[in-house]
Amino acid sequence: MMTKARAWFSALSTASLLTICAALPVHQAQADEPGPVEAIEFDPNKAALGKRLFFDPRLSGDTELSCASCHQPENGFSDGQALSDAYAGSLHFRNVPTLINSAKRAAWFHDGRIGTNLNDVTRESITETYFMNMDMRLMQERIKQDPVYVEMFEAAGFGEPSNGGVRNAIPEYLKTLISRGAPFDTGEMSDEAKAGYELFLTSGCNSCHSGDRFTDDLPHNIGVGDNPDIWATPERHITFVTMMKFLGVENYMNLRADPGAYIRTHTPDTFGSFMTPTLRELTYTAPYMHNGSIATLEDVVAFYNTGGGDDDNKDPRIKPLDLTQTEQAQLVAFLKALSGEPLTGPDFVAENIDTEYAPIENWQDATN
Repeated sequence: MMTKARAWFSALSTASLLTICAALPVHQAQADEPGPVEAIEFDPNKAALGKRLFFDPRLSGDTELSCASCHQPENGFSDGQALSDAYAGSLHFRNVPTLINSAKRAAWFHDGRIGTNLNDVTRESITETYFMNMDMRLMQERIKQDPVYVEMFEAAGFGEPSNGGVRNAIPEYLKTLISRGAPFDTGEMSDEAKAGYELFLTSGCNSCHSGDRFTDDLPHNIGVGDNPDIWATPERHITFVTMMKFLGVENYMNLRADPGAYIRTHTPDTFGSFMTPTLRELTYTAPYMHNGSIATLEDVVAFYNTGGGDDDNKDPRIKPLDLTQTEQAQLVAFLKALSGEPLTGPDFVAENIDTEYAPIENWQDATN
């Protein structure tokens, strides 16, 4: 029997694939002097609906996973693991990226394979086999059975519960997840962090980590080392092989390295490149890198200090920084100063979404 992913891929023409790739960003202009991340206007009723959907495991095939299962608010909307969990029977081979400020991104996922909009990202995350494995027709019928959803969809202007409403409501909630209160933005950085910021600039870190989110939204190869757990754990390796086959990667059965943004171009020079991650909220989102192979911010700075990893495709700008231990500590202090108030708790909810509908923790709550 043809799997859902294979059937979808078979239905795509070459022209369709070229259209998708053409939508991916080439460059995003950044401000010379980074400042606070500006808030995004959002519809409160749509955002409230999106929040409830975000925490609802009925959006997964077996009602066991919600978006928040992997994007946990207390972990900066990541999950605190090196490599993420996945749908029952599989495990993932990449680290969970934060969703904070994700509504401002130009491309999504570590390889940047979706460069259109969060509506498409939401659909991918809900329907993909190893994510939430949901048939959206079944999802629509499930949420129609919940009278609270019927009321909320109507209040949000969507009419009755629908797949399109879900794909629009969840991105509306993500618009509320904007960094706030970081010492870098409030002018309350320590002297150590201020010294670290100067090192950040003079060392050239801002050539990729630029703008208010400290990312250029482009893929680069910095020589991140392998995470052997991907190949040693059958459930992760199977997920890797499945995805690489679907994306048309050559020799996928024998690969022992993540090609990253290579899937966008299929040119050797991009193999092993990944989207520049934001530096915002780093204190909540350890471990780091696309495969969670670096445990702490101190380790990240040490990695760059020695010139990154050993890779023939490594970006030529990645060279040894030769910082002293004191300077490395200053750079870490600056990176920590880019983390603000946690986007959790009743104050955050009240400030961002004025609604009588609380998010649910499990599907039984929605029917009680």
